Amino acid sequence: MKVTFPHMGTMWVPVKTLLEELGMDVVIPPPSTKRTLSLGTRFAPEFICMPLKINLGNFIEAAEKGADTIVMAGGVGPCRFGYYSRLEKEILDDLGYSMEMIIIEPPEKHFIELVHKLGKLKKCSPLKALSAVRLGWLKCCVADNIEKKVEKVRAREKNPGSADTVFNRALEKLDYVRTRKDVLDVQKEVLEELDSLVSETSRQIIRIAVVGEIYTVLEPFVNHNLERHLGRMGAETHRSLYLSSWVNDHILNGFFDIEGTEEACKLASPYLNHMVGGHGRETVGSTVLYARQGFDGVIQIAPLTCGPEIVAEAILPEVSQRERIPIMTIYVDEQSGEAGLLTRLEAFVDMIYRSKQNSKKLTAVKGL
Repeated sequence: MKVTFPHMGTMWVPVKTLLEELGMDVVIPPPSTKRTLSLGTRFAPEFICMPLKINLGNFIEAAEKGADTIVMAGGVGPCRFGYYSRLEKEILDDLGYSMEMIIIEPPEKHFIELVHKLGKLKKCSPLKALSAVRLGWLKCCVADNIEKKVEKVRAREKNPGSADTVFNRALEKLDYVRTRKDVLDVQKEVLEELDSLVSETSRQIIRIAVVGEIYTVLEPFVNHNLERHLGRMGAETHRSLYLSSWVNDHILNGFFDIEGTEEACKLASPYLNHMVGGHGRETVGSTVLYARQGFDGVIQIAPLTCGPEIVAEAILPEVSQRERIPIMTIYVDEQSGEAGLLTRLEAFVDMIYRSKQNSKKLTAVKGL
């Protein structure tokens, strides 16, 4: 059995560790590229979500490297993600790729169900499965902690690009280490190195939150390195969704007390009082939360035709007006380009800077 999985941000680090600790032979699909998207677009339904197209491309490229088994998460509720595995399996079968599909569904009661499922997957003891889950979870949290730091440093670094260089090296180190102590040592070392990259100059920093559908929020290839571009424009970013919060909410049934989307779901009311699938309600609630935390702007990003995010987009203009925060929505598909995105980001950031400058002038005039 040679196991593979889809790419999504830094997910490859904890998932690879989890599967290897269970004793499996892991095939990491190549990082998502234009070829990956081209393969998925060629064989997937035209109007299906972009994440499914990229996942399909990931699986075809992994099959070319010898993978014969796919492990991916499942889903419930009014979102097409719950059907990904079945549709992808049928497409792969039609293409002649005889690959087994193993779906990790959200536990019904307690995350220990996941441990038992993983134990059966490789026929190992529950203790070994639990140990694998713990190490994978720790790497997931550490990768997110480091990336949150990178999001702050990008806007303040002395040499543009240095924070991303450190981050990429950090992921390689996290992939290599195999003990809890070593993982925490990597975190300490990398966070200290990132601190040393900060410039002493008094550059004006704005804060922009990124909300929307999780795959387009987390995967740099899909969002065309949106956060890197914003960082170089002097914008510190923060996401409404991180991999660790998603895993905790959907796979571990909220077992760990970490920042999640519970507060955002509450703040979505009265704008949106019920679940609409995907992360639509979280998008609305997170925007309210960021406005009240003093963020300067919000960017919603989602795949074209994403139903839950379309619902959220229809509500966000009212949120923008009542909460007094500028919001920009970006939809991506296989036709999207980095140059067009960059132009829109520059305009949005420039608008925020001008608004802050005018606000300061107005305050100064009132004080005379």
